[in-house]
Amino acid sequence: MRVHHLDCAPMLEIEPAEGPGSALSPARAAGHVLLIETDTAGLVLVDAGIGLEDIEHPSERLLDDWVAMAGPTLDPSATAVRQVEALGYSPADVRHIAPTHLHRDHAGGLSDFPDAAVHLFEAERADGGKTPAQLAHGPKWVVYEDGRGDTWQGFGGVRSLEGVPEDILLVPLGGHTPGHAGVAVRDGDRWLLHAGDAYMYHGEVDRPEPVTHPLMELVQAAGEVDRDLRLANVDRLRALALGGEVEVFCAHDPWELRRYR
Repeated sequence: MRVHHLDCAPMLEIEPAEGPGSALSPARAAGHVLLIETDTAGLVLVDAGIGLEDIEHPSERLLDDWVAMAGPTLDPSATAVRQVEALGYSPADVRHIAPTHLHRDHAGGLSDFPDAAVHLFEAERADGGKTPAQLAHGPKWVVYEDGRGDTWQGFGGVRSLEGVPEDILLVPLGGHTPGHAGVAVRDGDRWLLHAGDAYMYHGEVDRPEPVTHPLMELVQAAGEVDRDLRLANVDRLRALALGGEVEVFCAHDPWELRRYR
């Protein structure tokens, strides 16, 4: 397997939480997407970012208030489908997509891969995201019953993706949305865990005393559905990250994305 780390929803520029004195420079909030080349199941996407139809019809699909708040670049070359093509593949080669959840900046690209199987927990399918336009094409859902599955790294209810023999797992990380999932990928001798929007700043998981990002925390608080559950999951992600056996990253932190690019 080979894993590519893409930015499929670059948004407004943010400063690190530590401010101008930080060693990190300001950067655009990211839409961190994984493109996985598998040996047996074609291409697999983890999240789908903003899609071509979102860029063509932002008022209808992304909504003007969200565009004004998030400041997406709306660059077609940043979409997953265009980046797949730039790597020499056809969109039809993407056979599976595992969205962490169905918010517009994670699910907009689903319609660019209409034949892909879309894997998610039943609570997320029932919630349906914030803007139904991203789902109007009728994705080919593969829905997993909540609370059933295996244990992985202390997380219960974990499911392997149906039809994907490689180690790619849906990990329940509810709180941001009802059926929010992390996606774990075995990359050689290491595990990667894409935590979606379970947290939004690396300081929340990379040190014993967590640091949140003021702006991103406002965004999180405005969207989460169960704060206590989400924070409990962040505590577990922090322990996992500090343990060193799993590399943990989220969807929107640009400095985490730089680690892999």
